[in-house]
Amino acid sequence: MFEIVSSGGVVMIFLLVLMALAMMIVGERFWSLRDKEIIPKELPAQVIDWSKKKHLDHKHIDQLAATSPLGHLMAVALRKRDETREQIIEAVEDAGRHLSHQLEKPLNWLHAIGEVAPLLGLLGTVIGMMKVFANIMEFGVGNANQLAGGISQALTTTAAGLIVAIPAVLFYRHFKNKISDQTIVMEQQVMQLIDSISQEKS
Repeated sequence: MFEIVSSGGVVMIFLLVLMALAMMIVGERFWSLRDKEIIPKELPAQVIDWSKKKHLDHKHIDQLAATSPLGHLMAVALRKRDETREQIIEAVEDAGRHLSHQLEKPLNWLHAIGEVAPLLGLLGTVIGMMKVFANIMEFGVGNANQLAGGISQALTTTAAGLIVAIPAVLFYRHFKNKISDQTIVMEQQVMQLIDSISQEKS
């Protein structure tokens, strides 16, 4: 394994760093985007119960906002409960856009890794081929050992760049879709809360 890595030259160091960074981001997103962290199942019923029992003081709402992203959106709706339905929905939509941005922000790095890794692999390929041609000019084509090092670097870095990039892109799309699905669920549950608030006003 060490021989394969070392044959890739300096470029392999950067690719290994990108691989480690990608693995850290993927692990962190798997942990942070768990459904029970984003959209706790018991929360909507609890909040609607609070609303019906008039337990909507600042303390309860602040605690709700700190529980989860869903709790944050529900807290926004509850803070605007004395305004019109349209104003409540507008405030929730604005908060939802900011929330989605925060959830997706770490994925920008994953996307960047998916784009940069193949380019680094290509750079390693170019460097390896330059070594091959330099050796040909110096020793001719008769010495295979002199050519093998450059060819090995070219092939190793190309493969390594793809090995890093392909999972990064796949996980990026997976997490984007997961956030999109969770956002739809949050919107549905907050709308139920807004409906409950509207019914209490009427």
